[in-house]
Amino acid sequence: MNKYGILLKGIQIHPLFWIVAGIAIITGHFWQLLFLFMIVFTHEIGHAAAAAHFGWKIKRILILPFGGVCEVDEHGNRQINEDLVVILAGPLQHLIIAALIPVLVMLSFLPTDFAKQISLYNIMILLFNLIPVWPLDGGKLVQLFLSTRHPYIKACRLSLMSSFIVLLFLHAILLLFYPFNINVWIILLYLDITLWTDWKQQGYVFMRFLLERHYGKNINFSQLQPIEARGEDYLHDVLEKFKRGCKHLIYVGGRNSSLGKLDENEILHAYFTEKRVSAQLKDLVYDD
Repeated sequence: MNKYGILLKGIQIHPLFWIVAGIAIITGHFWQLLFLFMIVFTHEIGHAAAAAHFGWKIKRILILPFGGVCEVDEHGNRQINEDLVVILAGPLQHLIIAALIPVLVMLSFLPTDFAKQISLYNIMILLFNLIPVWPLDGGKLVQLFLSTRHPYIKACRLSLMSSFIVLLFLHAILLLFYPFNINVWIILLYLDITLWTDWKQQGYVFMRFLLERHYGKNINFSQLQPIEARGEDYLHDVLEKFKRGCKHLIYVGGRNSSLGKLDENEILHAYFTEKRVSAQLKDLVYDD
């Protein structure tokens, strides 16, 4: 089985989906749910196929009642262009679906009424995924953009903070204009929980980012970026200045200082292998 065929083995259906499916059958909305499922499935397969193309490790493709998640075992050290393609591969499927629907209608494979309904669902899911809220595609694009201008951990923090602001705005709109729309409240609640969980796990995400760099897994640096630091700075303070896609050379005390310079691998080795988590940069310089 090739790398694309393996994707099908990683598909999982969330238990909540079956509950919603049962309700849909009872209430006569089975076909609507089936259309949504097909669109969401196609969207997530787009992400997964792009990730597989670049050799990313895919953990699973989880299908929810109102969306899906393609979980990958990558932690911010792939090329930014790869990340961009993987993110956009999902929304791209909606454009393909939109182009196919008229063709299927012309060939009489799809009734006009069904075509209109599928088109509406297709546009709704596309627009929903482009909302700039993490972990939607729009939120991932925001974080990717911020990571080109800020250190990795700061980009993550800023993207989550901006997501909180957008979510508050969406809550306000829903409360004012659609206060009894249970489906939308459930979706926003899911995003609230996911965002709060990811906010609390920032430290874990950052450590995975650093560990990938430490072990040199799939690292492709596009540029060399120096970091100027003081000898009194702790290793963790310097690590928080690391940017994705950049190889760092740390000048201790500034570029004209006599203290010296350190390669990022020396700092990562001291922090993770030697467990010198409380060390200062001057300790490493003097050791050399």
